[in-house]
Amino acid sequence: MADEIILLDFWPSMFGMRVRVALAEKGLKYEYKEEDLRNKSPLLLEMNPVHKKIPVLIHNGKPICESLIIVQYIDEVWKDKAPLLPSDPYQRAQARFWADYVDKKPYELGRKIWSTKGEEQETAKKEFIECLKLLEGELGEKPYFGGEKIGFVDVALVTFSCWFHAYESFGNFSIEAECPKLIAWTKRCMEKESVSSSLEDPHKVHGFVMGMRKKLGIE
Repeated sequence: MADEIILLDFWPSMFGMRVRVALAEKGLKYEYKEEDLRNKSPLLLEMNPVHKKIPVLIHNGKPICESLIIVQYIDEVWKDKAPLLPSDPYQRAQARFWADYVDKKPYELGRKIWSTKGEEQETAKKEFIECLKLLEGELGEKPYFGGEKIGFVDVALVTFSCWFHAYESFGNFSIEAECPKLIAWTKRCMEKESVSSSLEDPHKVHGFVMGMRKKLGIE
């Protein structure tokens, strides 16, 4: 029996994009269902009754929630195709640590850059750059965080890159000027079909963020 894979998602979500990249890396076909987060579908509420959030992967009728957990699930179920997590337990733990760091730090600081002004925004911007520099240090001289090929941390972080234009535009700074190695890494990732086909246009994301700012009364 063929696997039935459904993804409940919202197009600008960097968390949803992670799942799209992982599915593409594994060469898996799936049904994409766009969610309206102001009017959540009965299916989303049924499949993720705890957080009521996207993304949700539904595999043969069973839901898996939270993007990093979904990516790990995809990697474990389809382990014969393009493994994302290292086989060594220590390296695997390190990859999970850095992916967790991406969830906890850059996401919150990026949100503050586009949703605040003045001193609060300046502080967020400074801390955001510090975060990216730390990640640059972890990348080192490797082509990818996963080494010679894309891995778990690459999938966790690369989807933020289509939000960089919005952060730079509203925060009035250049990520490339501060973190050239990280931008070189994003360009390397974008050369892969699994990444370029799964990420949204940065200008489209910028327009979405502009609308969010207007709703918050920041403009």
